[in-house]
Amino acid sequence: MIDMKTLTPEVLAGMIDQTNLSNHATLAELEAFAKAARPYRFKSLAVNSAVVPFLNKVLEGSGIVCDATVGFPFGQSTIETKVFETRDVIEKGAGEVDYVCNIVEAKSGHWDYIEEEMKRIVAVCEEHGIVSKVIFENCFLTDDEKKHLCEVALKARPTFIKTSTGFGTGGATVEDVRLMKSMVGGELKVKASGGIRSVQAALEMIEAGAERIGTSKGIEIVEGLK
Repeated sequence: MIDMKTLTPEVLAGMIDQTNLSNHATLAELEAFAKAARPYRFKSLAVNSAVVPFLNKVLEGSGIVCDATVGFPFGQSTIETKVFETRDVIEKGAGEVDYVCNIVEAKSGHWDYIEEEMKRIVAVCEEHGIVSKVIFENCFLTDDEKKHLCEVALKARPTFIKTSTGFGTGGATVEDVRLMKSMVGGELKVKASGGIRSVQAALEMIEAGAERIGTSKGIEIVEGLK
């Protein structure tokens, strides 16, 4: 758990995945987004996989990695497709990977499928020494389904379990972060993402157990803490 008394703006920035997942941003807009992020030394820039090579050049020397999405935002591609996309985007320079679990299979209670998917994607990330995050998309799940996903994650061992894509009907909630953290304890980390737009919201997620924050408002949040 994070010691809130020692949470400086610099430490907070290092917990943030500064996010731009727009499907219509121009390369010039993405370049400006990345350049604005450089002085803050966020943990990563979370972006769609196709722009990773471009943004890696913009971020060169900054210490910020590109965090690429896989199976985003619906999670409705095959395991083989997700595995290929994971390997491809890592080879193209992604330093972290966030993938969306197959929500249809989760809602259908097909936990063996979810486990196979998670283990295969995590294995590719581990092979390359890359941080892996699995997105549950909690707004579509019951608490029991969230718990089942946590149990699968404890077997598959991704680095993080994550609340949301930000493209569903709801984003991160303090209650969900607490639930997820209560299930995995210190075994896995929790990322809160979706609708976190203020320093107060970010701090509430961290107090609930989140060790990473996904937000498009990283600059505003860090400045708010200052």
